[in-house]
Amino acid sequence: MTEHRECINGDALDIPYLQLSATQKRRRLCELAWVFLKLGTIAFGGPAAHIAMMDNEVVKQRQWMSRDRLLDMLGITNLIPGPNSTELAIHIGYDRAGWKGLIMAGTCFILPALLIVWALAAVYVRFQTIPAVGWLLYGVKPVIIAIVLQAVWKLGKAAIKDVPTAIAGMVVIVAFFLNVNEIVLLVGAGLGVMLSKRQWGGTGVAALLPIPGLFAPVSTATVAVVNASGLQVFLVFLKIGSVLYGSGYVLLAFLQRDLVERTHWLTSQQLLDAVAIGQLTPGPVFTTATFIGYLLAGNVGAIAGTIGIFLPAFGFVALVNPWVPKLRSSLWMSGFLDGVNAASLGLMAVVTYTLARETLVDWLTVLVALVSAIVVFRFKVNSAWLILAGAIVGVLAQTRGSSG
Repeated sequence: MTEHRECINGDALDIPYLQLSATQKRRRLCELAWVFLKLGTIAFGGPAAHIAMMDNEVVKQRQWMSRDRLLDMLGITNLIPGPNSTELAIHIGYDRAGWKGLIMAGTCFILPALLIVWALAAVYVRFQTIPAVGWLLYGVKPVIIAIVLQAVWKLGKAAIKDVPTAIAGMVVIVAFFLNVNEIVLLVGAGLGVMLSKRQWGGTGVAALLPIPGLFAPVSTATVAVVNASGLQVFLVFLKIGSVLYGSGYVLLAFLQRDLVERTHWLTSQQLLDAVAIGQLTPGPVFTTATFIGYLLAGNVGAIAGTIGIFLPAFGFVALVNPWVPKLRSSLWMSGFLDGVNAASLGLMAVVTYTLARETLVDWLTVLVALVSAIVVFRFKVNSAWLILAGAIVGVLAQTRGSSG
């Protein structure tokens, strides 16, 4: 059993990247590329679903790290600006293969969404409309609910370690429904658990929430007539990526202020269309920047916007990742991380409830969700196959509705 743990598929799992042979290094980087290209292609449903899929791939299937280690990385991503699930992918890559893994994992997770959104932006500019995908997502979204439920259950067994963390998670759930700011919830939970163990610690901010109004319908609008340079697009999104915490509504607020109200580069309707595209495609919703960049400056703008909004995440992870083990080994900060992890779990539970309420709209979506939940909890089935099955159900439902 130990030999199996130490070497799977020819890769020494517990050996640091720098101590591997050249062949093992290439194999590890190729495996990182494959895993995150796959996740970037099938990861519908927002950060909570992305994290669920990473947990399944990295912890359960490939045993790259323990669930506690993944939770610590997730807690750290909540303390820095940027897209949570993308930063978690970057953390995993850095942990597995240093700075090369950091670049490989993050880039491969972003790339599929980048290409899809880029293509949709070109269609939008040319035809002033987007191909309908509502029925496809009709079948996919219930599957996502089941996948996220499984992640909440598994992460919960690792995050809820004792009475203080259990209380913190429950308080976060209740307080969220009382409209307490999620930033306050994360920091408060961290400090509360830390102080309950008679420890001291620091503060941090952020939230783990997917975009409310997920898979919103896309409307049409006249393409922007004001053009910006690639450099201008890059600087705008670099600023946003450097300071943005919180949910998709926060991203929408930043874009509204900078691109609609201040520069008048976009109309409000164009902005809503761009955000909707980011929501209905797989991977990080921050690829909204790709769509807007294309509208403003063509192909150069698409590249500039994408690099600008994601570049800070790579830098932040490179800075904080080496400190994760030290923070965990500190008695002071360990309690704070436990509290943040419990709060993150509470927010994931709220997200699951919110998405389920919006997704389970009739008997068919409820049935798909129930069957998917049974499959993910009882059988070892790759989430990609479940998502494909959900998409087929959506297409068949559309066909039946049209024929009826």
